Amino acid sequence: MSTDAIVLLKDDHKELRQLFRSFEQAGENAAKTKAKLVQQILELLTVHTYLENECMYPEVRKRLPDLEDDVLESYEEHHVADVLCFELAGMDPGDERYDAKVTVLIENVTHHMEEEEQDWFPQVRAGMGRNDLQELGATMLVMREKAPRKPTAPKALKKAMDAARA
Repeated sequence: MSTDAIVLLKDDHKELRQLFRSFEQAGENAAKTKAKLVQQILELLTVHTYLENECMYPEVRKRLPDLEDDVLESYEEHHVADVLCFELAGMDPGDERYDAKVTVLIENVTHHMEEEEQDWFPQVRAGMGRNDLQELGATMLVMREKAPRKPTAPKALKKAMDAARA
């Protein structure tokens, strides 16, 4: 198994795409199947975004300042995915907007993965080099073991919820 950080992230992307296809092909009367697939999607996305937010993006910001705008955009794309994941975690597959919310999540995450793979990853690979990406990947493998597995409310949403309760 490679410890290259980009290879590890692309492996997650492959697994997510498979789960997305399975959800899309599940059909309208497959609530149990869809619920299981969504739980797998939420867990994988939670781990994946944690690794990027806490390991990959900070390192890229430090080493490749020219990619600062790309990293900031990625943080915002993750924020949108985090909100959708948090909402989906509290929904039932029978809810009227469940499938629509999953579809929006799939569309947003697919767009994000395509940008990373086509534009961002090649720039990171060129700027960091093989050894640095191997070290970063090894760190990510350790962090993966302790990464959160369930979506939590993003900080901005938590603040809004706390303010509404007060």
